[in-house]
Amino acid sequence: MVTTDRVVIVGAGLGGLYAALALAPLPVLIISPETLGEGASSAWAQGGIAAAMAQGDTPEAHARDTVLAGAGTVDAGIAALVTAAARDHILDLTDAGTPFDRDGAGNYILNHEAAHSTARVVRVKGDQAGRKIMETLIATVRATPSVQVMERVVAQGLVVDAGRVTGVMLARLEGEGVSKPVTLHAPAVLLAGGGSGGLYALTTNPPRIRGQVMGLAARAGAEMADMEFVQFHPTAMDLGLDPAPLATEALRGEGALLVNSDGDYFMAAVHDLAELAPRDIVARAVFAQTQAGKRPALDTRAAIGAEIYARFPAVTDACRKAGLDPAHAVIPVAAAAHYHMGGVATDARGRSSLPGLWVCGEAASTGLHGANRLASNGVLEALVFARRAAQDIRQDWSAPAADPVPLELPFLSGGVLPAPDAVTALRHLMTDLVGVRRTGAGLQQALAQIAALEQAQPDSPDFQNMCATATLIAACALARCESRGAHWRDDYPDTNPDKAQRSRLTLNDALRLRQAACTEMT
Repeated sequence: MVTTDRVVIVGAGLGGLYAALALAPLPVLIISPETLGEGASSAWAQGGIAAAMAQGDTPEAHARDTVLAGAGTVDAGIAALVTAAARDHILDLTDAGTPFDRDGAGNYILNHEAAHSTARVVRVKGDQAGRKIMETLIATVRATPSVQVMERVVAQGLVVDAGRVTGVMLARLEGEGVSKPVTLHAPAVLLAGGGSGGLYALTTNPPRIRGQVMGLAARAGAEMADMEFVQFHPTAMDLGLDPAPLATEALRGEGALLVNSDGDYFMAAVHDLAELAPRDIVARAVFAQTQAGKRPALDTRAAIGAEIYARFPAVTDACRKAGLDPAHAVIPVAAAAHYHMGGVATDARGRSSLPGLWVCGEAASTGLHGANRLASNGVLEALVFARRAAQDIRQDWSAPAADPVPLELPFLSGGVLPAPDAVTALRHLMTDLVGVRRTGAGLQQALAQIAALEQAQPDSPDFQNMCATATLIAACALARCESRGAHWRDDYPDTNPDKAQRSRLTLNDALRLRQAACTEMT
């Protein structure tokens, strides 16, 4: 058991790094499961940041698009707050050295993405925004004396005393194993550890992002929100890789078309906006083609051609590694788990329902995304709430007079990692039963299988956290007897106007639903 005067930030993606800098010179400890800059969803983000930067565009228009895409469950006040702050964050990142794409006159080059009413997505070299923003923040963090980064360390649980979060349980990754957990008491904990995409067998997320941070907050008693709303990206590259490389939405914004193995360009018959329809619609259309055995693909040849090499280097590189030339061949795609709109319920200051615990980024559910995230709003939300959480922590806690010395933790070998076959089984059941299209019977089956997997590995905190998140997703999907946004029920294909509200529950609530489902099945 160790005590620190540092604010502990769990996660070293964009939200965690941005919050640490906003807290400076207050002392901070960042917990990173990888070497800084590796393994974070932020670094993989090909999309840019949505912001009303163009002449004639407004934050109000951006907020309207956000509310419309969210299918009736967006918190309009949060949407207004976030979109109003967007421009300032773009300017701050520019001042910090982020090389956003600019024209000869110095104006930001803006891209048009799905469900936006105008071009408003600021990018870096086409598909390099996440990586370049992370490089900028990492360099600044490395040069900030108040920030200590502890790499190859994971959070496995929260310490709660009299209803308040007072610390975190940490373990060090050791080769193929993990240490026993160490209890670290801290004045404040900020969770910024990503989403849940890796709980699915087909995902665009980094391998370690499997809902652990959401799960540890839920196991501590935090209120969760919108857990059923998992966004599936319609154009993950179907190249046999895990995780699946992403064919950024900007390709469709530039005119790339979806085609199946019969040569049919199928989106025009699905929606008036065709390839630029909201992601949930495009994802279900792509999934339907896959289910029908008509392998869907993205055709960039006519719209972009050889320019794809320079304008979209990440896409080009992934294609070439698979022996495919995107200027002359179509890119096979599939719908893959990409972003979680749900998470730990937070208020406008980033506070969770547990005093002492703040959450930002994909692990949080602020109400911005509703049932279906508007493209390139994810990075924006992380920036806005990382700063707001940091500002609130400043007001909630006073720094010590002297800078604390670098923290060392007494890790001992002997911890328990999840069994690989159990993780594989969990991922496949989530894709098969809690994926793009769901049914009540399938969700009940999923809950029963999650319960069995969880009970077979009681000594692995990481796996318990994964199962907690999986349980919350499946239970909320079972409880929402309608189709809305990214949540689709084959047995309830219509949207019910009476259910146009966010879902909120605790893990105990979800476990009761799970037990009822298991009982009904037997």
